[in-house]
Amino acid sequence: MAVPTIRQLRAFTVRGGGADYHDQGADHWIDDHIATPMSKYPEYRQSRQSFGLNVLGTLVVEVEASDGTVGFAVTTGGEIGAWIVEKHLARFVEGQKVTDIEKMWDQMYNGTLFYGRKGIVLNVISGVDLALWDLLGKVRQEPVYQLLGGPVRDELQFYATGARPDLAKKMGFIGGKLPLHHAPAEGEEGLRKNLALLADMRERVGDGFWLMYDCWMSLDVNYATKLALGAQEFGLKWIEEALSPDDYWGYAQLRRNVPKGMLVTTGEHEATRWGFRMLLEMGCCDIIQPDVGWCGGITELVKISALADAHGALVVPHGSSVYSYHFVVTRHNSPFAEFLMMAPKADEVVPMFNPLLLDEPVPVNGRLKVPETPGFGVRLNPDCALNRPHTH
Repeated sequence: MAVPTIRQLRAFTVRGGGADYHDQGADHWIDDHIATPMSKYPEYRQSRQSFGLNVLGTLVVEVEASDGTVGFAVTTGGEIGAWIVEKHLARFVEGQKVTDIEKMWDQMYNGTLFYGRKGIVLNVISGVDLALWDLLGKVRQEPVYQLLGGPVRDELQFYATGARPDLAKKMGFIGGKLPLHHAPAEGEEGLRKNLALLADMRERVGDGFWLMYDCWMSLDVNYATKLALGAQEFGLKWIEEALSPDDYWGYAQLRRNVPKGMLVTTGEHEATRWGFRMLLEMGCCDIIQPDVGWCGGITELVKISALADAHGALVVPHGSSVYSYHFVVTRHNSPFAEFLMMAPKADEVVPMFNPLLLDEPVPVNGRLKVPETPGFGVRLNPDCALNRPHTH
């Protein structure tokens, strides 16, 4: 049986209607005075959208095979990302066999080294890579997790990221990760407020339920150390992404500083095996958290995970719905997964990519069996208007 080739690579943007999780309403917990690298400026402190977190928008990548099968994926990249797909990456994909994913990844990465390596270019490469895996699964009529070697467990278990860990516990999640609200520029009063919120949540959830703090690149080593030491009495399980992604030396110091038993985690904004090699070889963290839509896609996440396993580190990808579920279920060093609470008040379980994706599975009582549907098992919602800003 002849292996299909790739006929066309296409890129689309989508705006509005809640289709971009970086573009939520003003009253959404995800944009309510969350500590960021821009929190040092009072005018950008209240909202992440105020400094432009939502400017890129969603990128949808489609790959169509010679037999008419279409694979697709969703990431962040918007019109800039669509330009890179159509004007540059298409030459490395079109005409290739649908099975030659490793070759296509290598050519996309090396072909963009002169302006890429991380950031938007890796977001885009990730989107193309995920679309290729979706396509291959559909061509072979298998879910992506079977292409990756098959599941090592029957179901996934989740912790929830959101403003209400107390409600997450009632929904059956194993833990709750809070967004940090106050950064160093808000002084000792801000630090006290951060610890007070943690204390309140510990009282609400009781002992045994995980509580974590997501610091979103907003702290320095001194402040992060103070936060970790102060949080010890409230049983903080880990402190996440406390420093700039480029401050490997700071992370190594922070890991030495935190109380014994508390974990340091990071990697959401890191990319490729080379970036994660720095984190792992320098002893920066206990858990790495690559986003499969930003780090290089499934093809690169396989390599990152093997590297982490050799260093005794866990891999718990940044919440990216089905794109990480299919990977996590195949890896022993990914024992649980993140679920991002997209409901504005974090009071109910809703699909992360709603309304853009159809058939997106969500945890029930904090658990989920990954569907056996071919590819990633989701469909684009035809009611969401896609715009193809560039062609090649």
